[in-house]
Amino acid sequence: MAAAFHNTFRRIEKKYPVSAEKYEALRRQLETHMRVDQYGESQICNVYYDTPQSSLISLSIDRPREAAYKEKLRVRSYGVPGPEDKVYVEIKKKYDGVVYKRRAVMTLKQQEDYLLRGIRPVGIGQEQILSEIDYFMEKYSVAPMLMIAYKRTALYGIEDPSFRVTFDRDICYRRERLSLGDGLADAHPLHMCCYRLMEIKAGGAMPLWMARLLSELEIYPHSFSKYGNIYKEEHHMLQLFMHDY
Repeated sequence: MAAAFHNTFRRIEKKYPVSAEKYEALRRQLETHMRVDQYGESQICNVYYDTPQSSLISLSIDRPREAAYKEKLRVRSYGVPGPEDKVYVEIKKKYDGVVYKRRAVMTLKQQEDYLLRGIRPVGIGQEQILSEIDYFMEKYSVAPMLMIAYKRTALYGIEDPSFRVTFDRDICYRRERLSLGDGLADAHPLHMCCYRLMEIKAGGAMPLWMARLLSELEIYPHSFSKYGNIYKEEHHMLQLFMHDY
């Protein structure tokens, strides 16, 4: 049975850049232990909220020791949504290597009315999560700052469906037209150092068979934030421009 969506998560997440050769070998080995989830390869679209000065991501990138506790707000859809399609408003927190994620489900229209116009959705329940979102919005005075999209293949464990592995590719982003309903038009590709970006998500310790497989293939964890790398890439280009100017 495919893994189901939940609205509250607590898990350990680690990212691994994977080359084309190692990706093919890894996928063959994973067939024994994992299954592709019900969505197969899906198009994931996110809009990240930050301050106008990009304070949340800059703190995370520029002063990582001071940002041992990190939190972010984003809106996610699976595919390009229409006004009445479902989206997820997510608060993601990370402390001491453990990720805590809570999300509220609503339509795209409700989400845009809520986060852009201050019209709180009614009749959807999830009051505790909505209160946390309200607090985040007031605390940081955030607005939509960046759209990031990519193609994802997600797998879940046969013995433990909560154990998940995802592979992301074709990452792209846009600074304008920050509605999930606008799709991928005019998005810029993020220059990747790998063929796939793998992420392992586990509620506890990684299964022993997975640890052995990573060791055999010499696949090692590496810190990689999509938003963070876009931020660094843009600032590098700005510095080059200022230097030339």
